[in-house]
Amino acid sequence: MQDFTDKLVVITGAASGVGRSLAIAMAEAGARVLAADIDEAGLKETKAALDATGAISYIRTCDVTSQESVNALALQAFDDLGGAHLVFANAGIAAGEAGPLWGYSESDWKWCFEVNLWGVVHTINAFMPRLHDQAEEAHFVITGSGNGAFIVYPDQPVYTATKAAVQAVTEALYLQTAAQQSAVKVHALFPGPNIVDTGIFDSDRVRPPRFEKSEDAPDSGIHSAEDMRRMMEEYGMELKTTHPDEVAQMALEGIRRDQFWILSLNPGSESQIKARMDSILKRENPPIPSLG
Repeated sequence: MQDFTDKLVVITGAASGVGRSLAIAMAEAGARVLAADIDEAGLKETKAALDATGAISYIRTCDVTSQESVNALALQAFDDLGGAHLVFANAGIAAGEAGPLWGYSESDWKWCFEVNLWGVVHTINAFMPRLHDQAEEAHFVITGSGNGAFIVYPDQPVYTATKAAVQAVTEALYLQTAAQQSAVKVHALFPGPNIVDTGIFDSDRVRPPRFEKSEDAPDSGIHSAEDMRRMMEEYGMELKTTHPDEVAQMALEGIRRDQFWILSLNPGSESQIKARMDSILKRENPPIPSLG
């Protein structure tokens, strides 16, 4: 798809970060945007940014952990707005992890899996049948993470596990649609090449009561990219970050090129991926990764 003019784009997790940048980039490219998120305040800020572009846009409060809520989003897109052409399953959170893997509460595991994995599954269930029946070129983009898909960072076991599962689902969806010669193209979007400066570090701001964090849960002390930058500086290391707008532009270009792998890697990440693959093929113990 080369021209996004008048195409309807649906984006979950659009209240901030990569989702908001995707919404704005698509609006500036001439698309109509349906932005969805559970964060109502952030969603209103996204709407103001979309209005500033002059594009046609809509917002909807949506909880991706609920199939019913995502179904309602799909109904709006297809029944009220004439059908979707691009869908970004982008909603994601981090559980604020710290300490040994066995120290996390069940609510941490459930919340992260409900949003990161089941949010994708619910979006697939709600949109893919409609996109398939529409029989027009369409694109389904799933936001993954190199942390889980390519590398296993031991300090974030819950998040890593969810993103490993997301990548398996994404590739399975791609292979199925390719085998069917479907008009729906599937893409795996990896924000980067460096740590993306978004609100994911402060995901607890949208944590629902049913997944309440226990009072004695360890705190990583990292609630923003700036917190991580300061921590690394204390150890004499420099943290490089990527702005969400860069990720959005990379996504648009990847869609235009019909690429499954939409990603940009820094040299450190690329070398760690190669080291991990080598360890598997040589039956060696996993190398310990580092940020970079």
